[in-house]
Amino acid sequence: MSVLIWIIYDISDDKTRNKIAKECKKYGLIRVQKSVFLGKLKTNRVDELAEKCLDLIDDKVDSLYLFPFCQEDFRQIKVLGQGFDKKLVNDELLAQFF
Repeated sequence: MSVLIWIIYDISDDKTRNKIAKECKKYGLIRVQKSVFLGKLKTNRVDELAEKCLDLIDDKVDSLYLFPFCQEDFRQIKVLGQGFDKKLVNDELLAQFF
């Protein structure tokens, strides 16, 4: 089973932040803001990515959130203002989610 996943983080160390971003991209997630990724993963891959991220961050100072959503919940999200950066998210990806 696949789920949509938001990954949102606040990481102070540049090197760690870059490693987290690289992992998210490796898993096929799309950066929608500087510290926010979005994508579709199989449930077991969410757990796998969470473990990798936990190994990378300093849990005393860093924060990383993984929010899984089903398609129905995702359709109900309201985006106000600019929403996704059009340079980072193309129409094909948006069509996949909406």
